[in-house]
Amino acid sequence: MATRRVIPQQVRGDDPVAAEAKNRRALGDIGNIASLLPGVEAGKVNRPLTRNFRAQLLENANKKQINVAKKPEAVQKKARAVAKPPQTHEVIVISPDTNEVAKAKHDAASSKKKVTYTSVLNARSKAAAASKTLDIDSADRDNDLAAVEYVEDMYSFYKEVENESKAQMYMQTQTEINEKMRSILVDWLVDVHVKFDLSPETLYLTINIIDRFLSLKTIPRRELQLLGVSALLIASKYEEIWPPQVNDLVYVTDNTYQSKQILMMEKTILGCLEWYLTVPTQYVFLARFIKASVPSVPDPEMENMVHFLAELGLMHYDALKFRPSMLAASAVYTARCCLNKTPVWTETLEFHTGYSEHELMECSKLLAFLHSRVGESKLRAVFKKYSKAERCAVALVSPAKSVLSSTPAP
Repeated sequence: MATRRVIPQQVRGDDPVAAEAKNRRALGDIGNIASLLPGVEAGKVNRPLTRNFRAQLLENANKKQINVAKKPEAVQKKARAVAKPPQTHEVIVISPDTNEVAKAKHDAASSKKKVTYTSVLNARSKAAAASKTLDIDSADRDNDLAAVEYVEDMYSFYKEVENESKAQMYMQTQTEINEKMRSILVDWLVDVHVKFDLSPETLYLTINIIDRFLSLKTIPRRELQLLGVSALLIASKYEEIWPPQVNDLVYVTDNTYQSKQILMMEKTILGCLEWYLTVPTQYVFLARFIKASVPSVPDPEMENMVHFLAELGLMHYDALKFRPSMLAASAVYTARCCLNKTPVWTETLEFHTGYSEHELMECSKLLAFLHSRVGESKLRAVFKKYSKAERCAVALVSPAKSVLSSTPAP
């Protein structure tokens, strides 16, 4: 029986898609062989399988090893000569002396040892104990603002430069003002300083600016108060967080001067002093010397007495001949005499102030004399300030008779 062949519909001749597929040419007939590399025959592209390729790599490696083994003997001898280790020479080691070894180890340990904050304080405490002086900074070890690590160097520097910022005696060059006028000006400034509730640093810097300016330039009498109020403005801007306004200073002068005049004098002062305002005033030394006087327990009466005597010194023109550090040390010495502190002058005070009791006697005698006359003087701003209970009424304490009766040091 004849077998009937059924042709699927998709390959029948009457289907155009099937006819086109049937007429497609083979891969080698469509011209893509032209893109092969030269020397490669068409249809014979050699793409080895992974296993064959690995076997070929192994075979190439074996051939390289065989070639290395068959190198000429001369080349091998040369390679052995290069690889031959150098000859060793016998070295004789001489052992150093035991003391030298110990010293070398000690020096190495010392060089590696770092200078720390604690070691500096301990060394200072030992030095103070050896010289029978108290370590006044021991309580401030944890206070960063006290700058305990640098405070001695700072005050050594202050003493070196205090003469540079110290005003010279100038009354012989001033034609219209005298010592009494200066005292009246300072007394008025102390009163203004209290009314504005300014810091002590401002008062001392104000007087320093006035005296330095007068030692460089002559001014008429009518401008003396203008100089004082302008110096107070400069010092307030330098020391205070909230300095007084210019209009406030015009008011305290009872409108004697206008704002423009104060600002012009401020400019004149700064130009004359070349803007040199960072100076070690008497107050800088007072803060340190009071601490040396009462290193353990605070003594408000002692502190107020020292400031009272120091401000009396500010009012007196003759005090300008003394250095700020000596004035501060003399105020501490005179205050201790007034309050009957024993001993009057300790090794700790002499160490930190740098002055002996003999060296302070002349300046202390001047301060004690001013103290004895303060109740009779018409200039009473300092006396009223320190007669109040909040300042321990130290102005009412009797002056140091032991200092007044002593002979000044030669």
